[in-house]
Amino acid sequence: MTAQALRLLHTFSQQEFDRFARLSGDNNPIHVDHGFAAQSRFGRTVAHGLLLCSRLRGMMEQLSPGLRLQQQSVMFPAPTYAGDVMEFSVNITGQQGSETLLELQVKRVEDGVITCQGQARMAP
Repeated sequence: MTAQALRLLHTFSQQEFDRFARLSGDNNPIHVDHGFAAQSRFGRTVAHGLLLCSRLRGMMEQLSPGLRLQQQSVMFPAPTYAGDVMEFSVNITGQQGSETLLELQVKRVEDGVITCQGQARMAP
């Protein structure tokens, strides 16, 4: 029987935010400038949404090897901060024809706050 869910704990560092900014070219100060971020509604730097999605995408591949991403929809209801232990989860929720349906979630372990959630469809 194949796995139906995958979970991973990860604690991002500011250095990871900075490296992702350099690689992606997304140097929005909310991700890399402590002074700017301190004055924002978040109070400190936050992860790039696509950094979270990249980690989830790798997990989707592990859970559904050989399938390709057809569609993904995510939202970011709360920020992900450097130094917080985050739980990434990908769950197979069903099949629709040849497509595998997945639920995606990132939550802060300390308080259970969901910082990213969504769905994806994978197919051969």
